[in-house]
Amino acid sequence: MTPKAILSGMRPSGKLHLGHLLGVIENWKKLQHEYRCFFMVADLHALTTEYADTARISRNTIDMVGDWLACGIDPDRSVIFRQSDVPEHAELHLMLSMLTPLGWLYSCPTYKEQLREQSSKDLKTYGFLGYPVLQAADILLYRAAVVPVGRDQLPHIELTREIARRFNALYGPFFPEPEGLLTEAPYLPGTDGRKMSKSYGNCINLSDTRDELGPKTNAMFTDPKKVRRDDPGDPSGCVVYALHRLFTADHERIAAACRAGSLGCVADKKAIAATLDGILQPIRERRSAIGEQRIRAVLENGAQRASAVARETMQEVKRLTGLAL
Repeated sequence: MTPKAILSGMRPSGKLHLGHLLGVIENWKKLQHEYRCFFMVADLHALTTEYADTARISRNTIDMVGDWLACGIDPDRSVIFRQSDVPEHAELHLMLSMLTPLGWLYSCPTYKEQLREQSSKDLKTYGFLGYPVLQAADILLYRAAVVPVGRDQLPHIELTREIARRFNALYGPFFPEPEGLLTEAPYLPGTDGRKMSKSYGNCINLSDTRDELGPKTNAMFTDPKKVRRDDPGDPSGCVVYALHRLFTADHERIAAACRAGSLGCVADKKAIAATLDGILQPIRERRSAIGEQRIRAVLENGAQRASAVARETMQEVKRLTGLAL
């Protein structure tokens, strides 16, 4: 029995960080053993918000896929490809846009939210409004039955289901209605205590060296009441301890030492820096050994494999919609 297909992707918008590792990549590593996985560099999606500044998209693509491979995404098990290398994404997006009511797009909860959050950019564009239709095309092109998402993306999956239902009602049953596979990523604080995010500039990147980790961990927020080394502390509100809980096996011992006043904040920051470096060093080493030529070869092979599936889908779409001769 052929395993169900999964489609998931990331925009090439900058360096990957620990939040991506815990929230996405670790999940992908498990899914590639259970499903037929298509992992996509969403470079067309990057244009919906970054159309005025595209200088880094190509470089970010190479760096991001290098991190995927270094973290254990296997190109023999999964199809790793670049969205723009498969023109059927744009073709299906255009065809689905013909049947998608504007009201569905204007009522998408993330639309107005993103307009507010990124008010410095002119996002009142056709492409940005139609972003969910392009996302639906990405999913339906591979007839993905399952899409791993966080809770905030569930409305987009429901819109994809609505578009699939409308297509099927108009032209005949073809597209499956994909289910959202909810992935509960642990909350990962950044160096300033807010959620780790590239937009906040508070990230521990997967490419960070020990020399880069030191200044970042040294600047982390700790218990303000713990002034001296031997003052008892409260680890519950400490960014350093929040990272210990996720990455340090004996974090309870660290919490007890903090409360007892036998562990100072400076030593604790050095400890978390060493722990994180132990996690990131093998990723850095594998990433360095992979090389850009290998990354480009993986993307080329992935594009060929993805295109074979995409062409079959579009042939049937054209037949059903009366465009085939």
